[in-house]
Amino acid sequence: MSITEYKFQVEKIFLEGQNLTIVKTKSFWLAAVMTLICSITGIFLAKLPYFNIIGALVLALLLGIGMQLTPSQIQAEAKSGMGLISNKFLRFGIILLGFRLNLEQLAAAGVKTILVAAVAVSSTLLLTYWLSRKFGAEDELAVLTACGSSICGAAAVMGVSPQLESEDEERKRENEVLAVAVVCVMGTVFTLLEIALKPVLGLSDSQFGIVAGGSLHEIAHAVAAGGAFGDISLDSALIMKLSRVILLAPVALIIGYLYQKRLIKESVAEHTSKPKKLPIPWFLGGFILTSVLGTFLPLSPIFLDSLVQAAYVFLGMAMAALGISVNFKVIFKRGGAVFGAAAISSTFLLILMIIMSKLFF
Repeated sequence: MSITEYKFQVEKIFLEGQNLTIVKTKSFWLAAVMTLICSITGIFLAKLPYFNIIGALVLALLLGIGMQLTPSQIQAEAKSGMGLISNKFLRFGIILLGFRLNLEQLAAAGVKTILVAAVAVSSTLLLTYWLSRKFGAEDELAVLTACGSSICGAAAVMGVSPQLESEDEERKRENEVLAVAVVCVMGTVFTLLEIALKPVLGLSDSQFGIVAGGSLHEIAHAVAAGGAFGDISLDSALIMKLSRVILLAPVALIIGYLYQKRLIKESVAEHTSKPKKLPIPWFLGGFILTSVLGTFLPLSPIFLDSLVQAAYVFLGMAMAALGISVNFKVIFKRGGAVFGAAAISSTFLLILMIIMSKLFF
C-alpha cells in the first residue's frame, strides 16, 4: 500500500468515527428530550387526584409507551440513546433517591420495624419467586417480579436488574417492563382494597400505617393509603415503607452474588468459559452514601426535597425509555404467570402485615 492510499484509509476511518459520534450524540439528545417530557409530565400528573395512586414512575412508563405512536423514523434515530438513558440515568436516579432515607428516623422507629420489614421482604420475595417459577415464568422475570413485589416496586425492579447479566438486552427490557406492570397493577388494586378494609379490620391509625407501608409496593401506594386516614397513619406508613426500601441494597447484592455463583456452576458443568466476576453495584453504594449524607449533613429540607425530585426525574426518564423500547406483544403472551404469582403473594403479604401490626405495634 502506498503512502497516499494509507493516508486515504486513515482519513476515511477518522471521518467514519466522527460521523458515528455525531449520530450517537444526536440519538442521545433526541432520546433525552423524549424521555424528559414523559418524566416531567408523569411527575405533574402524579400530584393530581386518582393519578397519585399510580405514581410518577409508572406514569412515565405509560407515557413512554404512548411515545411508540411517534413516527418510526424518530424512534429509530433515538434507539441507541434510549439504551444509555435506561442504563446510566437509572443508576444516577437510584443514587439520588438515597437522600429520601432518613436513617435517624429509622433508628428512632426501632429495630422492631427493621426486623418486621426484613421478615415481610424475605418471605414475600421467596414466595413470589417460587410461585412465578411454578407457574412457568423464566428465572430473570421471576426474580424481578419478586423484588418489585417485596421491596419498593419499580425502583426495586430497576435496582436489581443490573445485577442480572443478560446477552439478550431486548428480552431483559421486556422482563423489566412486565415486572413493573405487575407491581403497578397489584399495588393499585391493593391500595384501594386496604382503604376499603380499614374500617372492618379493627386497626388503629398507626397500625394501619404499618400495614400500608409494609404491604403496598410503590412509595406512592403507601402514601395514598396512609394519607387517607390522617398524619399518624401517613407517618407510620412512610417509616415502614422506608424500612423496606433500605433493604434494596443488601437484597441486590445477595441476588447478584447468587446469580453469578449459579452461572459459574453452569459454565463448569458445560465446560464453557467462566462468566464474568460479580459486577460491583457502585450505584447501590452511592445509594447508601447519599442516605448517610442526607441524614447527618445539615442540609435544608427544601434542598433535600429538590434532590429527591431530581431522582424521580432521572428514574422517570429511565422508565420512559423502557416504555419506548419494548415490544409489548411479546409481554402480553408471558404475563399470566407473574400476575398470578404476584396476586397470591400480595394477598399473603397483606395478611402477614395485619397480623404483625396487631402483635408488635
